[in-house]
Amino acid sequence: MPATLSALAAFNAAPAGQAEEELRACCASTAFAARVAAGRPYGDLAGLLAAAEAAAGALAWPDVLEALAAHPRIGERPAGAGREAAWSRQEQSGVGGDDDGDDDGDLRAALAEGNRAYEARFGHVYLVCATGLGGAELLARLRERLGNDEEREHAAVRDELAKITRLRLVKLMGGGE
Repeated sequence: MPATLSALAAFNAAPAGQAEEELRACCASTAFAARVAAGRPYGDLAGLLAAAEAAAGALAWPDVLEALAAHPRIGERPAGAGREAAWSRQEQSGVGGDDDGDDDGDLRAALAEGNRAYEARFGHVYLVCATGLGGAELLARLRERLGNDEEREHAAVRDELAKITRLRLVKLMGGGE
């Protein structure tokens, strides 16, 4: 049985608490995890992803904030040995190396400044699906989103959260760490 199908079968058969714990590594909202776990069994990955997208889209703003609380700031390396921390490190790998070069230091300083401005403006961590993006592009997106009004930014956050959740669910079901 392919890894995705065997992982999905194990997920479908897991006790609710275990399934919810696995889902919270993908999206740290308790409401999200409960809704997706309650929809089991899923016949295929597409069904799980569709349910996850619907669950993420239905989150009340406090539930989105709960999910955001688990995300590190862009440019800050998450500590810890858990699956979610490892995935965050992978996702932010394009921010810059750890060689302490001047350009890298300038970029990290600009990201830190942008994060502070964003948090002061919107009251929560700046969330972006960082997979495949370099530090300069992440900074440009951050600066662009600082111009959003609250409604537009809430929509952007929901979109980015859904993208991250989808990528992590695929990793979870593919067995990749």
